[in-house]
Amino acid sequence: MENARSVDLEEVSVGLTALAREIGAVSSLGFARPQIVISHGGDEADTLLLRSNIASAASQLEQVADLIFAACPGGRYYDLKNNGIPATDGDVVIFTDSDTVVESGWLSAMLGPFQDPATVAVNGYTYLYYDDFMSRTFALIWFFPMAQKDTRFASKRAINANNVAFRRDWIANHPFPENNGFKVSCTLLMRALERDGHKLVSANARVYHHPPRGWRFFRWRALVTGRDADRKFRELGSSHRGRRIAKSLSRWQTMSWRTTRRVVRHARQTGMPVWQIPMSLLVGLAFYSLAFWGQFSLAVGLVHDEIEVLPDFAGE
Repeated sequence: MENARSVDLEEVSVGLTALAREIGAVSSLGFARPQIVISHGGDEADTLLLRSNIASAASQLEQVADLIFAACPGGRYYDLKNNGIPATDGDVVIFTDSDTVVESGWLSAMLGPFQDPATVAVNGYTYLYYDDFMSRTFALIWFFPMAQKDTRFASKRAINANNVAFRRDWIANHPFPENNGFKVSCTLLMRALERDGHKLVSANARVYHHPPRGWRFFRWRALVTGRDADRKFRELGSSHRGRRIAKSLSRWQTMSWRTTRRVVRHARQTGMPVWQIPMSLLVGLAFYSLAFWGQFSLAVGLVHDEIEVLPDFAGE
């Protein structure tokens, strides 16, 4: 529920209602009644209010699943996911977020690959919803693929922490790793999966993610994206300061070129007017210039490697 701070209850309701629909669809095929574990960062005392809000937002949910609430006071994004795992007892654990909405057929597509006993992890297809200039730009430059005509980019995705499933016995023994970063642990978990000799199976289990909003969030997210890039390189590449600095420069060039290519190639797909495309490109290049500064400043030592926390203004 961490990302619930950045969306309103009405948007959360859309996602929960869609989830109830998907559970109902697979239940009619003979699947057992599932559990939904709602892991939140409040105290136990907050659970009653949260339960009441969810009951009013998506009353169908309790008709198709058993709801379990798991408090993790002060927990960050991956803390909340790890916090929910012990509360489950099914064969498969599926992770989704409060700011994502599942499409029709999502749950059956996610469960299908597990018919093969060798399948340990299944990654769904997440894309960013858009409805204005900034959200269209985010959809073009973000690390999610576009909704359509972007399968090659989608195939390169690591774990989508908001749309991924695991065998419970594996994820219970390999929780999301601890890291100061904002969105680093999914990459580290991907490496753990590979080290164990398992393949991440891609499925066309589609969800859309509500778009981020606001210029302050834009600036913060760009800087933290850069700092996370340095953290990933330090963990998986090299801790040598010179190599980290060189990586920040090469990544700036790579992301600038990728942003240019994607905006030019996909802008019309979003319905963006031609006259807005140059502006969108400038915004995208500004985002990854800020990301470069975030990565460079951490690599050089201008800033300390502190724990990243979702800012309060993310919900504004």
